[in-house]
Amino acid sequence: MSKDTILIRKIEPNDNAQLEQVIRACFHEFEIPLEGTAYTDKETPRMYESYQNDTDVYFVIDADGEILGGGGVKPLKDFETEVCEIQKMYFSPKVRGKGYGRALFETCLEAAKSLGYKKCYLESAPQLKAAIHIYESHGFKHLKGALGNTGHFSCGVWMVKDL
Repeated sequence: MSKDTILIRKIEPNDNAQLEQVIRACFHEFEIPLEGTAYTDKETPRMYESYQNDTDVYFVIDADGEILGGGGVKPLKDFETEVCEIQKMYFSPKVRGKGYGRALFETCLEAAKSLGYKKCYLESAPQLKAAIHIYESHGFKHLKGALGNTGHFSCGVWMVKDL
C-alpha cells in the first residue's frame, strides 16, 4: 500500500459496511465500553445516510477501495448552532502512525470552518491516547464535562477549540 493509492474523500454509499467494521473493531481493540458510545449509535451502520445534510460532512480514508478509517463533522446536538462536533473518527491499524489520521483530522477542521462553525467540540475515550495527543496539538482544550446531548455517556474526555 503506497501513499499514491491512499486518498481522503467524502463518504459514498458503498463505504458503509467497511467503515462500520473499522469503527466497531477499534472498540474491541482498545477495550472501550460499547454502551454509551458510537458503537451502539444508530448512525454507525448507516454512515453515508447520516451525513447528507448541508451542515455536516464525513470523510473516509480509501486505499484502492479498502476503507481504512474515517471522521466527520456535524452540528453538536442540542447545543449552540455555531458549535460542531468531530464525530466517529476511527482508523484501521493499517494506517495508524503514518499521518493519515492527522490529515483527516485537519480535513475535518477545515470543513468545519467552511461550514461556518465557530467552535469545534469532540469526545473521546481515555484509552485513545494518540488521538488525544493530536487533538491537544491542534489547540483543543480539555473540559470538565460534556457539552450538548451526544448520548455518549461512556466517553470520559471532552475537548473544545475555537475555529
